[in-house]
Amino acid sequence: MAEYYLLLKLVHIISSTLLFGTGLGTAFYMWRADRSQNLNTIAITSQNVVLADWLFTTPAVIIQPVTGIWMLMLVGLPLTTSWVMASLLLYVIIGLCWLPVVYIQIKVAKLAKTALSKNQPLPTRYRKLMTYWYSLGWPAFISVIIIFYFMVFKPTLW
Repeated sequence: MAEYYLLLKLVHIISSTLLFGTGLGTAFYMWRADRSQNLNTIAITSQNVVLADWLFTTPAVIIQPVTGIWMLMLVGLPLTTSWVMASLLLYVIIGLCWLPVVYIQIKVAKLAKTALSKNQPLPTRYRKLMTYWYSLGWPAFISVIIIFYFMVFKPTLW
């Protein structure tokens, strides 16, 4: 059992690192591309951010709860443990932010590609989408930090 637990813990830590690192990295590059106001940069960056989400974020999103719940089962810790329940609730909040963010990134990439191919500026819809993108990123980012805190300190919340 100890070997399985440690292997699951390693996979859990690696996938959380990929999830957090990819999220932070792609957010940084999207922000920098947006700030540049360079259509070519926005088109290429948004395409790569969508690709990174499919290659790294999506598998990590699936692996996290699977390995986390499996580890809980191995050590006999109930899902009703306060820090576990709070972590799962925050994970749902992250997912509710991430799903529209993925949609927005796909739309932004298409808008930028179309504008680039037609040699036109980005439509006004681009700015509106990016405003939503920014506003959804913060609660997700803060929730991940709180989950990391819960995983390390395992506080009794109630």
